[in-house]
Amino acid sequence: MSASTTGRLGWTVLAPPLAAIVLAVSWGSHPGPFWASVIGIALVGAVLAAVHHAEVVAHKVGEPFGSLLLAVAVTVIEVGLIVTLMASGSGETATLARDTVFAAVMITLNGIVGLALVVGAVRHRLAEFNAEGTGSALATVISLAGLTLVVPTFTVSEPGPIFTGQQLAFAAVASLALYGAFVFTQTVRDRDFFLPVKDEDVDAHAGRPSTREAWTSVGMLVLALVTVVGLAKVESYPIEDAVAALGFPAATVGVVIALLVLLPESIAAVRAAQRDRTQISLNLAYGSAMASIGLTIPAIAVASIWLEGPLELGLAPLQLALLLLSAVVGVLTVVPGRAKPLNGVVHLVLMAAFLFLTVAP
Repeated sequence: MSASTTGRLGWTVLAPPLAAIVLAVSWGSHPGPFWASVIGIALVGAVLAAVHHAEVVAHKVGEPFGSLLLAVAVTVIEVGLIVTLMASGSGETATLARDTVFAAVMITLNGIVGLALVVGAVRHRLAEFNAEGTGSALATVISLAGLTLVVPTFTVSEPGPIFTGQQLAFAAVASLALYGAFVFTQTVRDRDFFLPVKDEDVDAHAGRPSTREAWTSVGMLVLALVTVVGLAKVESYPIEDAVAALGFPAATVGVVIALLVLLPESIAAVRAAQRDRTQISLNLAYGSAMASIGLTIPAIAVASIWLEGPLELGLAPLQLALLLLSAVVGVLTVVPGRAKPLNGVVHLVLMAAFLFLTVAP
């Protein structure tokens, strides 16, 4: 491998194969604390490597395709984690999909957006972005969240916050339709609305990866995604055991999953904000929220055919209040097309409230 390839890829070439070895050794076991820690380290390494390789490929194809690819890669990881944990049949699996998707929405709408706005506004006085493109992204996120997480709370065909089979199928198709329409708008119809406000291509100074590097990253990305899903299956019992030992609500499992898979993307968004490319940060945040709902709900709908037990998607009153606050604040943040540090702080406070009220409802 050339020096440039080694410099660009580095340890991320080794992480997926090493994680695959850990998976092969631990598959089918119920690991104790020590091995759970080893598996956890391998899992985090595989997640970080997966998102890194997605970034390399994204750099090759350019924006806004890069942000889209990264969001989809992260969502594939999330869907794999949710399905494997639900298939394990342990713990509170009925609400696992809801809690994980809701956590991903709250983390993206408030955590990633808040961090990016604070970093971008502090470093460059104001964080600037395209209000038209970002506004349409936020509108799509709110619509998806309302359709799949709010509406089930008020349907009456089934007792409790549960969709009937027909309702779930409709929600899955509608989610795919909304997500597909947004992707077409972002990449074809109105691509310019999702590009950085300032024309300077900061990434051009680093040079685009070669075709060989890009294909290497494609291979490593596939291996990392497969390994993450397998390791998550092995790690499902220790995660649930730890949550139960700490006395936290079952919803905490979903938050742990979402925090795990979105941490690398959060780092990527902050880096973009540091380079005065807040639009890329918001593309990552809202794109991840959309992909989390628009791809996860259809996947769970298909998986529910063979998964046993009910599937509760409707949010609890406390969660509904937090989602409403996040939607209102998000709209007020996006409309001007630029944000002050205060805007980011408001989002971060909502994020802190979500985390605190998850463990102490």
